[in-house]
Parts: sequence; C-alpha cells; structure tokens
Amino acid sequence: MSSPYVSRRPGYGLDAAARREAVAYDPRIAIEGEGPPFVYVPGMDGTGLLFYRQIPELSRQYRVATYTLRDSATHMHTLVEDLSGVVAKASTSNEKAIVFGESFGGALSMSFALARPELVERLIVLNTFPYFRPQLRLKLAIAWIRTFPWKTMALVRRLTATRMHSRYTHRDEIRRFLELTGGTTKEGYLNRLRILREYDLRDRLRDIGVPTLLLAADRDHLVPSVEQASFMAERIPDATLRVLRGHGHGCLLAPNLHFARIVTEWLGAAKQPTPGDRECDV
Repeated sequence: MSSPYVSRRPGYGLDAAARREAVAYDPRIAIEGEGPPFVYVPGMDGTGLLFYRQIPELSRQYRVATYTLRDSATHMHTLVEDLSGVVAKASTSNEKAIVFGESFGGALSMSFALARPELVERLIVLNTFPYFRPQLRLKLAIAWIRTFPWKTMALVRRLTATRMHSRYTHRDEIRRFLELTGGTTKEGYLNRLRILREYDLRDRLRDIGVPTLLLAADRDHLVPSVEQASFMAERIPDATLRVLRGHGHGCLLAPNLHFARIVTEWLGAAKQPTPGDRECDV
C-alpha cells in the first residue's frame, strides 16, 4: 500500500508540476461568524457551496470558512498546502481549526491532519474512506468522464438525485444543489479522481493524533460509509463513530440534519440528540 508523503512546508517535497499548481489559484474563501475557526472542505464537486444549510447555525459558535478546491491540482499535497492557507485565513490569532471534510474532502482532511497536525484542533469527516475501492470502479469513472460530453453532467445529477441525497431532502434543495454544482469542471473531477488512485491512508490511520468524529450515512449508495467509518474507528486512536440513520451521501442538505448540534453533542455540551438525528455512537 502506498503511504503518500505530504510536505509540511510550501515548496518542500513538491515536484515541478506541483510547484506550478501552487500559483494562479483563487480559493474564493468565504467566512461567516465569530469564534474558533471551523473549515469546511468540500467533496468531489469542489465548490464549497454545498454547506449552505449548515452555516447559519454553525456560525453562531464558530468562524466558519468555506472555499473551492483547486481544479488543476494533480497531487494531494497541493490540496493540503491550499488548505493550510485557508486555515490561516480562518484563524485570527494562530488558533488551530476544527477541520470538516465531506467525501473526497474527508480524504483531503485526513491527509491534512497527518501532514499539518499543528493546525488541527479536531477533525470531522463525513461519508469518506481511507482508500477508495474497488479501484476498478475508479478507473471506469475516469474513463467515462474523459469521453462523455461534460454538458450532460447536469442531466446525470438530476437522474441520480434520489440515490445521491437523503430521503428527507426537499425537491427545492435538490434543485438548488443542481444550480450550485452547475459550475463544476471536467478538469476538477478528473484530477480528483486521479488523486484517489494514489490515495491510501490505511496504514497511517493510527497516526491521526487529534480527536476525530466519523459521520456515516447508512443509506449512502455512493460509498460504503458505515463500513469504511467502522474500519477507521478501530484504528484512529481518539475516534467517535456516529451513524446518521436514514440519510444518503449528500445528507448536509437534509432539513433534519442539524450539523451544529451534532458537533455540540460530540463536544459534550448537549444533553441528548435531537429528533431526526438518531445516531449510533461507537
């Protein structure tokens, strides 16, 4: 299994291609609220826009930063260094941040926690994995996206919406999801899929040294989230597993998914879980 090295300092350990990637990139950082820094790391879409339902409540307690992934990045360490810059922007006094990654963003967030532990207070990942399997599915996805007209992606998303989202998600939210992901690029999708071909943290999970919340939707048809989260929970030293009952892969858009409350409960400030967010903590 590969064990990808990620530089702890910009410009060190990067090849020429990665150094070229380090320029001409606008992360479009958006920050709301005041308090400890909290950074949302987007999934495969890379837009950073799909956290909108959760920001109002979360920003009452945290300084919430969202950003877009670099579409031209072909190395995980490039994305890690980009995330370092976002954390620095979100922190007003060199504070460590709570880093939350969804799906592909979870893979990036765990890579970040291993590479830059001095910047991470706590780690939260949702519907993610330490290694993508089966690899054949990944290769087929790359081949398919390379050949099909990108303009048809909106139709694909519309046809697969019921499998992608939670059963609780309203049609208006799915319509907004389609609008917000309309600006995604073929280059970004392909590069992130290619990064996953080299991504493998299975042997490094025990090195994640921060408290980690593993969230997994039990109706995720894209990733075997509960299985993957259980695997990670057994290996990450300070991990909590919470299963989100009745939710799909894109569960952050569901009206009964109160992410801020889940975080508060994890931190021990709430007395009991809220209705609709029933969980199984391991």
